Amino acid sequence: MFSKNKQFLTSMIIIGVLFFLFGFITWLNGILIPYLKIACEINNLQSLMVASSFYIAYFVMAIPSGWVLKKTGFKKGMMVGLWVMAIGALIFIPAASVRSFPLFLFGLFVMGTGLTILQTSSNPYITIIGPVETAASRISIMGICNKVAGALAPLILAYFILNDGDSFVQSLATMGTEEKTIALDALASRAIAPYSVIAISLFLLGIMMRYSPLPDIESENNIETENISSNADVASIFHLPHLWMGVIALFFYVGAEVIAGDTIIRYGMLLGIDIAQAKVFTSYTLFAMIVGYILIGLILVPRVISQRVALILSAVLGIVFTLAAIFTTGITSVFFIVLLGLANAIVWPAIWPLAIHNTGKHIKMASSLLIMAIAGGATIPLVWGALADHFAGQPQNAYWICIPCYLMIFYFGMWGYKLKPRKTLQ
Repeated sequence: MFSKNKQFLTSMIIIGVLFFLFGFITWLNGILIPYLKIACEINNLQSLMVASSFYIAYFVMAIPSGWVLKKTGFKKGMMVGLWVMAIGALIFIPAASVRSFPLFLFGLFVMGTGLTILQTSSNPYITIIGPVETAASRISIMGICNKVAGALAPLILAYFILNDGDSFVQSLATMGTEEKTIALDALASRAIAPYSVIAISLFLLGIMMRYSPLPDIESENNIETENISSNADVASIFHLPHLWMGVIALFFYVGAEVIAGDTIIRYGMLLGIDIAQAKVFTSYTLFAMIVGYILIGLILVPRVISQRVALILSAVLGIVFTLAAIFTTGITSVFFIVLLGLANAIVWPAIWPLAIHNTGKHIKMASSLLIMAIAGGATIPLVWGALADHFAGQPQNAYWICIPCYLMIFYFGMWGYKLKPRKTLQ
């Protein structure tokens, strides 16, 4: 018993480190979007391609990542994922040197590919390591690790690349073409040092993870059968409608989460708020998510409410806060976007176990499909960018795109999760 508890704690700590890393790398995008908009002279829609290039990797590479993990094993696969991320960070060096927006996007795609490999393995692992009833609480702990890193990441990167953003933008207006080009090249080059450090850190962490005491998920087949109810007579994953509803709900959720975290700085700037003040808005949103993880994910679930009820409550709060942001303006509107972090906190931890429950022998493919759903962060924010450009004088109208996202989450929590599988005798 002691050995089993020690293994559980060790696994939680190591996966927690990985989730911290996920958050740090992922939420750098919050400051990269306004930074590259200035440095590469692009519009709102183009700037949201920063998030799209990163998140589309989850759709393109989720199934290949499963193949990589099958070939390499769990721990070697994590090392490969970390090293792929390191390569993506290194691509930022030539991208910054020549101020190439497409090359920046390619670097982000490669980093997203590395993260896909890591997420494909770690998310199902943390779900099946214990009872499914407390899976949301375990994922909430991982979410705290993720969002603490995410709150710190844009603040740290902003210090190095956009610390004087307001004065820099003002000075550009007075420069001639040649002088402006030199200034923008210098701004782009600021990304070289931090991303070099990130690349080295990822490479070293890959080596450390390879030789860590984390048990291999492939050797823990008994955990899967104990904690994920089996549907042995379900012939195909296409006969599991509750899983597909979970995939769709997760797709819309990630889109809403990315909009709340990655657009808020740009939104503040569109409302006339200085960069010096707006650059911390992503961190505020993530701090709100941390509060949500602690309040809902750790204190209320499952002691007071079930993870399904928490999911429904989150969807309702998301709709209320979105409407409040749309029908207000200025810092008040920004405040309600920050509160979307609170609404979003428990959605991922609640959808995941509800979606993979009763998938039985199909759990690995189910996990890959759920990882692919992260592509919602690649597509839905682009709609926000297009709407922000269209409603130039009233950018809060761009947040209408969040309403159908939360409605889909509400549907899954109310009815979608309990759709019965089509069973075919084997």
